[in-house]
Amino acid sequence: MDVQLKRGVLDCCVLAVLNRGDSYGYQIVKDLSAVIGISESTLYPILKRLETGGFLTVYAVEHNSRLRKYYKITPQGKQRCEDFLLEFQEITTVYDFIREEMGKEDVKA
Repeated sequence: MDVQLKRGVLDCCVLAVLNRGDSYGYQIVKDLSAVIGISESTLYPILKRLETGGFLTVYAVEHNSRLRKYYKITPQGKQRCEDFLLEFQEITTVYDFIREEMGKEDVKA
């Protein structure tokens, strides 16, 4: 998969999890594991990039005498996911075209 496309997919997967409610790193990894393999070492740079881009905010909550970072999706993050879904519809249309045209080649041969 193209690196830029994969980056967009991972970003939106993380944002989609946060759209369900605020969460923390380890839980996000667990929530995504059914859909896509991602490690915590991969997740944290994504979270930082999304925070820098204004797609999520971060706050800390004490848990077992330690501070745990929680991540919250912003309106810009929700919009990013909506934009991604529209872009992906375009990609699907192109994919279907290529698949159909390649299938025609098999019939011609």
